[in-house]
Amino acid sequence: MSLADELRFIAAVARDAGKIALDHYGRVERLTKTHVAASDEAVSVADREVQRHIVAALAERFPGDGIIGEEDDRGEGITFRCHDPAGRNWVIDPIDGTNNFLAGLGHFAVCIGLLDRGEPVLGVVYDVTHGAMYAAARGCGATLNDRPIRVRETPLSSASMIMMTSNVIDKTGRCPRWAEILIGQTTWKIRILGSAAIEAVQVAAGVAHAAITVNGKLWDCVAPAAIVRESGGIVSGLLGQAVFPFDLNDYQGAKLPFIAAAPAAHAQLVDEIRLNP
Repeated sequence: MSLADELRFIAAVARDAGKIALDHYGRVERLTKTHVAASDEAVSVADREVQRHIVAALAERFPGDGIIGEEDDRGEGITFRCHDPAGRNWVIDPIDGTNNFLAGLGHFAVCIGLLDRGEPVLGVVYDVTHGAMYAAARGCGATLNDRPIRVRETPLSSASMIMMTSNVIDKTGRCPRWAEILIGQTTWKIRILGSAAIEAVQVAAGVAHAAITVNGKLWDCVAPAAIVRESGGIVSGLLGQAVFPFDLNDYQGAKLPFIAAAPAAHAQLVDEIRLNP
């Protein structure tokens, strides 16, 4: 099966998963993840039901592939069925933007990405309430609802939009200076949607010049990374370091800060972050 065929299948799985999420939308309670001490990280029965649907579909169609997901059925850890970290492994975020989902704010997405030898080669980000399917496979281009999309080629200007996740507190517990500068300035247009994946694919679609995620995890990054890269963009660590190939050995949910950007904006934003820690 070609990657293009696999992409069509995964897009269909994501659409069906989105229907499950919508069945719960506005009707579920907020739970917390028990595998993190004193956790207030939100989850719901919907996240787990959506992930069960995706895992079942992947296991049936690709029985030899690994599967990594944000949830497990008991709320005690992540799903990590990875017998070959250097092989093919699907990475799932059943509902990216769970807090939005629980609050009734319609910015949440189903994310399914494929790592092959640690590289994101396929991804879908399905913006459920807007019916927007962002998709890409290596060598096939990136699309939004089957229409080709491409990153912006212009440099940063007063018309530029930069997406930024709501939680910018770094691992030391402080707000970095670069985040204060971006929020405080009025030239670039800062937007926060509450879903790292939806924010990142705005770069692929040419809506935003960049998206910065400080407290993301692997499942927030893989699917949008495949789409951003295929649209001509760059995905890196906040200081410009390589994120991929990603070493899956013993991954248990560590933070993965990343920036997705159009080429003309990437170096400028990385310099801003590096010079203002």
